[in-house]
Amino acid sequence: MPTQTTTSAVAATAAPPAPTRLRNFIAGEPVDGVRGFDKTNPVDGSLIAVVHEAGVDEVDRAVAAARAALEGPWGRMTVLERTRLLRRVADVIDRRADELVAAEVGDTGKPETLARDLDVARASANFRAAADTVASAGLDSFLTEMPDGRRALNYAVRKPLGVVAVIVPWNLPLLLLTWKLAPALAAGNTVVVKPSEETPSSATLLAEILMEAGVPAGVVNVVHGFGSRSAGELLTTHPGIDGVTFTGESSTGSAIMRAVAPRVRPVSFELGGKNAAVVFADADLDAAIAGLARSSYLNTGQVCLCTERIYVERAIFDDVAAGLAEQAGRLRLGRPEDPATTTGPLISQAHRDKVLGYFALAREEGATVLAGGGVPTLGDGLDGGSWIEPTLWTGLDNTHRTMREEVFGPVTSLVPFDTEEQAIALANDTDYGLAAVTWTSDLTRGHRVAQRMRVGMSWVNTWYLRDLRSPFGGVGLSGVGREGGRHSLEFYTEPTNVCVQL
Repeated sequence: MPTQTTTSAVAATAAPPAPTRLRNFIAGEPVDGVRGFDKTNPVDGSLIAVVHEAGVDEVDRAVAAARAALEGPWGRMTVLERTRLLRRVADVIDRRADELVAAEVGDTGKPETLARDLDVARASANFRAAADTVASAGLDSFLTEMPDGRRALNYAVRKPLGVVAVIVPWNLPLLLLTWKLAPALAAGNTVVVKPSEETPSSATLLAEILMEAGVPAGVVNVVHGFGSRSAGELLTTHPGIDGVTFTGESSTGSAIMRAVAPRVRPVSFELGGKNAAVVFADADLDAAIAGLARSSYLNTGQVCLCTERIYVERAIFDDVAAGLAEQAGRLRLGRPEDPATTTGPLISQAHRDKVLGYFALAREEGATVLAGGGVPTLGDGLDGGSWIEPTLWTGLDNTHRTMREEVFGPVTSLVPFDTEEQAIALANDTDYGLAAVTWTSDLTRGHRVAQRMRVGMSWVNTWYLRDLRSPFGGVGLSGVGREGGRHSLEFYTEPTNVCVQL
């Protein structure tokens, strides 16, 4: 295979800046941790930050600060006052967008255009959407007439869940943090955030933005660290936490469920996926191939909704294979500031090792590589980064491990099918159930197939197009609960019924 080259014309010549010092954020103040750990740039492997890991004392302080804020002025704010604050937060995010883009790019290595147009744009949109939702949310009310002649008015009111632990992953750190944080605050909760150790920067900056917008100290706290035997475990096992919302690996979700089980705390999980696309012979081929390239390779395949299994009707299998291989080869790997760059590195060398392990496994299982399959040589000072080639293979089926386990990288596999029933059975043959895509010009079939997919989100002739009010989440190993609009409020609030005899 030809080696992909970087699009950057001129190598960076300036000396690298001194690493940033990222501290925990508790009760409105930066707080040192028990030790520091290094955060490197996945683009070139350079050190960009030293992060303060939170220990027992820091987590205790963060939870106590959140509890005090919940029982203080924040807990007495009206819905109108909170929605005004949320809209102000969105305005400050827009004003400080350049700083947030820089934080996301430094942590993840993704192209600046992607960070600006997706991550940061959605961050402010999430706060505005949460404000709209809570301002219009209502609950049931009933005028009751009993057999004995008594009459009563029953109505429900929402109360905040309490102090919520928000644990977010590294792939879309700002987007997914605000996706959880905005409705949590809209509902009146206070929060302790644990960002991924791979992406600590935007969460730290967002804490400052919230304070600038007028959110009281202690309402949002940030603790840095790892999962097991670190800030993550300390937070999920803390007796002062009233609920946990988490996005990440399914195995970590299972560990969190075990951690909260003794205290019977509610959880909301959006977990992994091994998402399928089904392409029928009557599909608009150009649109389908372009859509498949996007759903397979966006953000270097590091999106929970990305497509890793593509089932193609046999009559067009060769055309789809050739077209998608061409699309993969057109992707341009390079420096995030270069407008021509489409694809960044993986998040870390460790994650690249994991993905390369699946590349090797696929070959052992008999895969034929149509595009990519290895590590590119880029030059321009980039070869110390976590780069990998966008990859496409054929020759596997649902019996192979590579087709059953989530890779979470820029890779997808093509498998032929002959009938609609076979395609649906193949797509549903998984322990996961997050998302699926159906490509067809027959919208009757599109509706029919989409509704039979055993997933939380089912697209027809598109991908990653969402109304923020719609339910977001998965089934099976892909999660518990739903987020988005009123569905988020169902987790972040506890309804109390009031009955008044008339």
